[in-house]
Amino acid sequence: MTSQLNVDTIVDKAGTSGPSLPNTTTIKMGNTSTYVSDGGAVTQNTVQGLAKSWAAGDNSSGSTVTDSVNVASLTDVATGKTTLTFTNNMRGAGAYTAGGTHADGSDQAAYAYVTQALQDGSVATGSIALTHNYAYSNASGNGDYAYWNNTVHGDLA
Repeated sequence: MTSQLNVDTIVDKAGTSGPSLPNTTTIKMGNTSTYVSDGGAVTQNTVQGLAKSWAAGDNSSGSTVTDSVNVASLTDVATGKTTLTFTNNMRGAGAYTAGGTHADGSDQAAYAYVTQALQDGSVATGSIALTHNYAYSNASGNGDYAYWNNTVHGDLA
């Protein structure tokens, strides 16, 4: 027989709840956990819907990761090309998706900026190679832009 726990608020042993929970409070969730949709009509797997990796960087003073989850390192490969190495591997190469954006910091709204995985087999279980490129009028190319971000969705190993 399965058990069900119905609560309105989760608190730690000291009675602290909500966004002020201390960093030492651990809440674990099984990989079969679900949530109910906004309209209440369907459920979705919570773990599958979470980003498995994200990173934000700044190339204005060299290629650096300024904040991240599940990113061990960044390698500057060439102009407009970087490789993110994951702390925890993904389940399979090509079994996840990645996307992001970047900007050059000069508020050039007419440009279209995109960060995407390279298409040369560089999507691996432990890393992903990214290209940062732009398109404007009849011009396009790769560049080392001041600000960039990337998110990965899929299954961890």
